[in-house]
Amino acid sequence: MTRTLVLGGGGVTGVAWELGVLEGLRRAGVDLSDADVVIGTSAGSVVGTRLRLGPIDVAYDEQTLPATGELTPAIGRTTMIRLGIMLARRGEPAAKLRKVGKAALKAHPESADARRDVMRSRIGEPEWPAADLRITAIDIGTGELVVFDRSSGVSLLDAVTASCAVPLVWPPVVIGSTTYIDGGVRSPANADLATGAERIVVLAPLTRAMSREHAISVQLERTGASASIVVAPDAEAEVIMGDNSLDPEMRPASAVTGLRQGALAAEAVAAAWNA
Repeated sequence: MTRTLVLGGGGVTGVAWELGVLEGLRRAGVDLSDADVVIGTSAGSVVGTRLRLGPIDVAYDEQTLPATGELTPAIGRTTMIRLGIMLARRGEPAAKLRKVGKAALKAHPESADARRDVMRSRIGEPEWPAADLRITAIDIGTGELVVFDRSSGVSLLDAVTASCAVPLVWPPVVIGSTTYIDGGVRSPANADLATGAERIVVLAPLTRAMSREHAISVQLERTGASASIVVAPDAEAEVIMGDNSLDPEMRPASAVTGLRQGALAAEAVAAAWNA
């Protein structure tokens, strides 16, 4: 029986919320660290790394402290609207993502070293774990989704930095001769990468997709899984996490509400995970 954990994007608050949910589940007796495969997109790449390296209770506790080592972007509503329009336009998906990548480079032509330092403060500079961890990003040259793993020849730190490179907000990340942006611009969770798994749990701080094809529910239908469940922020968590998922000041509260929600979701998650 193959069990896959899918961890979606959602910024600083998404990292905190997901780690809170995982710790809440663990305390309730549902330990997802035994997943055969962990797939991380953007915030989920950070969480997947911390889960694989463990222990999850330590990672959670760190989220409840005031954030240090984070950058607060100067991001306005106009930037997000612009990105949304670019992704929502009709057209071939890869072509749209190439345009997004080009716009991201124009907006932030500087090096991604400062963001790499932020990721280093989150995960250190670890080797890839032996357990299966997959991290998504977009190659802006082709507009295609890339999945990094321990066989890719890319450092784990670089893979996570690339996966978290939100276009128009942070600089694209150059690895070798290829430039990457956030894997979440294709889909909030890229749940279709779990195709072939029999049991799937998705933690998704953000659930809105720019097309029906990449909606989490539609992607899960394509996986062929016999059991799956999506855990997303409930109404209380949405209020607590706020509108700016990149605000480091909201990290502790997001972690705590994630812990609460993990405990509430434990029975349903266990039913899907152990069916």
